[in-house]
Amino acid sequence: MSYLILVRHGQSVWNLEKKFTGWVDVDLTENGKSEAKKAGELIKQEKIEVNMYYSSFQLRAKNTLKIIQEELQDFKEVRSAWELNERHYGALTGLNKDEMKKKLGEDRVHQFRRSWDLRPDPLNKNNPYHPLNIATYKEIPLEKIPDTESLKDTYERVINFYYRDIEKKTNENILISAHGNSIRALCKHLFNLDNNEISKLEIPTGNPLLIELENSKISNCKYLDQERAKDLLVF
Repeated sequence: MSYLILVRHGQSVWNLEKKFTGWVDVDLTENGKSEAKKAGELIKQEKIEVNMYYSSFQLRAKNTLKIIQEELQDFKEVRSAWELNERHYGALTGLNKDEMKKKLGEDRVHQFRRSWDLRPDPLNKNNPYHPLNIATYKEIPLEKIPDTESLKDTYERVINFYYRDIEKKTNENILISAHGNSIRALCKHLFNLDNNEISKLEIPTGNPLLIELENSKISNCKYLDQERAKDLLVF
């Protein structure tokens, strides 16, 4: 048996402010740091030795993982992959979700957030929130940097990376610190969810999702913090 542990970063500053964040590199709130610490404590209680760690390029995921590793007292090297980044929200980036609901209507904002293949308008390349203008992403080939993404776009980059780098290692215990939509993409693949089901899947911040694997097949799955667990739809 092996384990795959998926952790959405702890609450970020823009989570708290209800802003569309996407690829903007914001840090954790104090509550987010506490969520990450509790995630580390819960993983430690499972007595699982993590063999490999992965994170997105983004600060909130990296710092969540740093706090988890401190709790585990395990400082193995972390593989950072931009493919695990959050979905790019295009021209919605930096805008307040509640204000956009008033402007566009709640149904339209829900479509932008949860639909499978709807992309928001692209973000202008001169906008300071565009990944081209954020130092974190200077290593990414220009042709790979998006102006906007749908969940489908996010799924394709995440799953291509999973096939290329993670799937062949699932006989090891792996922990991935990432984001709501990149983890939803992984869950769509792992749980074989259809395009409608994935719109209903909610990923809570800082709550480890423990997936048990037998010969690379899922045998069980649970959130470690049951008080903040969300419906996994299939388990």
